[in-house]
Amino acid sequence: MTDRLFLDDIADDEPSSDPGKRDRRFLRWLLLAVVLVVGGLYVAGLAFASDRLPEDTRIAGVEVGGLKPDRAEQVLRERLGERIDRPITLDVDGRTFDLEPAQLGLDVDVAASVDQVPVGRTWSVAEMWETLVGGEEYPAVVTTGSGVLEERLQEISEEVGEPPVEGAVRFEASGPEATFPEAGSGLDVAAASEAVVAAFPSDGEPVRLDLVDVEPELDVPAVTAAMREFADPAMDGPVTYRAAGQRVSLDPADYASALSMEVRDGVLEPAVDVDRLRSLLDPLLEDVLQGPQDATVRVVDGRPKVVPGRAGRAVDDERLGDSFLALVVSERRAARLPTVDTPPEVTVKDVRALGVKQKVSQFTTYYPHAEYRNINIGRAAELIDGTLLKPGETFSLNEIVGERTAENGFARGTIISNGLFKEDYGGGVSQVATTTFNAAFFAGLEDIEHKPHSVYIDRYPVGREATVAWPTVDLRFRNDTDYGVLIQTIHTPSSWSNSGSLTVRMFSTKVWDIQALTSERYAYTSPGTQTLTGDDCVPNTGYSGFQVDVTRVFRKAGESEIHHTEKMHTTYIASDTVICR
Repeated sequence: MTDRLFLDDIADDEPSSDPGKRDRRFLRWLLLAVVLVVGGLYVAGLAFASDRLPEDTRIAGVEVGGLKPDRAEQVLRERLGERIDRPITLDVDGRTFDLEPAQLGLDVDVAASVDQVPVGRTWSVAEMWETLVGGEEYPAVVTTGSGVLEERLQEISEEVGEPPVEGAVRFEASGPEATFPEAGSGLDVAAASEAVVAAFPSDGEPVRLDLVDVEPELDVPAVTAAMREFADPAMDGPVTYRAAGQRVSLDPADYASALSMEVRDGVLEPAVDVDRLRSLLDPLLEDVLQGPQDATVRVVDGRPKVVPGRAGRAVDDERLGDSFLALVVSERRAARLPTVDTPPEVTVKDVRALGVKQKVSQFTTYYPHAEYRNINIGRAAELIDGTLLKPGETFSLNEIVGERTAENGFARGTIISNGLFKEDYGGGVSQVATTTFNAAFFAGLEDIEHKPHSVYIDRYPVGREATVAWPTVDLRFRNDTDYGVLIQTIHTPSSWSNSGSLTVRMFSTKVWDIQALTSERYAYTSPGTQTLTGDDCVPNTGYSGFQVDVTRVFRKAGESEIHHTEKMHTTYIASDTVICR
């Protein structure tokens, strides 16, 4: 038994004489060889195709197939260089225009142009095969300046095309006039922009663009409706406003210039120029509406009295436009004028808070008879009377009185110029300046600007007087108290038998008791003699000049102790004798 088993084992180790077994062994070795060859080719293809552009790739006509991305960018930049700078020629309706790419912000993003090509490791045999033998044409990735290309194309469109005739309605004195819309022509700017970008970088061939119809914003029915529904009725006859029991009317020929129609959402809507309409209404409303009157303070029977203000009535500009547009198409063509109450800016409470309670100073000067003095002093006093200075405000005689001219109510008279008497408008106004200055002096108000006469005039207090001349020499003082100051002027004209006088009073809450101390005159100078010619020469008998000091002593109202003092120094020149020849 043992021997048989041994012989069987030996028999199995001997070469088989079975052909089938030999074929199966060969096939196994052949399959292994094929797998090794195909695997080697796959690995080789994977390694080659993993970082290269497909073999037949072109970007903007430049062959970059089979190149790695970095090298593809370099080749693309080199090949497109001249084309990027080449002008793009447009052919628009037979006219040509050259566009400079740099001026329009056109450029090629080389990196983005290469990035759009699929490159990378892939396990797909089909994709690997596409990389090895395939590829396609890609456009360059173009960057554009923000809106610059579109602006240039719009300019070309306006130059080559015809603008549409927009529908409109105009209002003339003779009536409304309609303009009916008509189509125009021009470029489709959006499509033209796409065509230019697609043609960049240029290959030298012109880009042909066609003109398209440009429709107006309005159509014919919209204009017809505007004429029927508003324009014709609006100009059909006069309109009337009622206000304060009176009526004011406007004719169509007058208000036509204030009307218009504007395009809104494809429809003509009526509009009115309120400022123009007010310029037509205001002259008619002068006696109908009144402005507000502020509360104030006036002198009544020698004492200050608060006078209440009153509200006014004014045109309500916010409602006037809508009101007028409704009025011109209404059947009655009459309506109430839209108005609004206008309260006074200064109330009784405001005026009482100023503390104008009593007379705090008064000064009077006198002058010899001369009609020009009566006119000029009276006119200046009239303009100053009732002036109310609030705390911190500054009085300016030149601002209040204005230029001394015939139109302003002044006459020619004697003035002093460079120490000599001569004729000019406003002679005598210095009397008003001196009187007002002294009233302010004794009210304790702050002296800002005053100029004494160059020569002394004996009807004025020595060292305490002022002259004025338009516009260079002024009298100015500031209300530096916490209360309002009301100025009252009282003028008594002169006659052949009586001197004239001017009194200036100031009303407020008394803050200071003022004392004036005047020094002796000193440093006298002698007059000379001048012989002059001319119609404006005024003869004069000379007198000496001198210097003098005035001290203003301040005491708190009702107290005896001196609070502080102010000193004013005045130099008067000699008044020469003048002989007129």
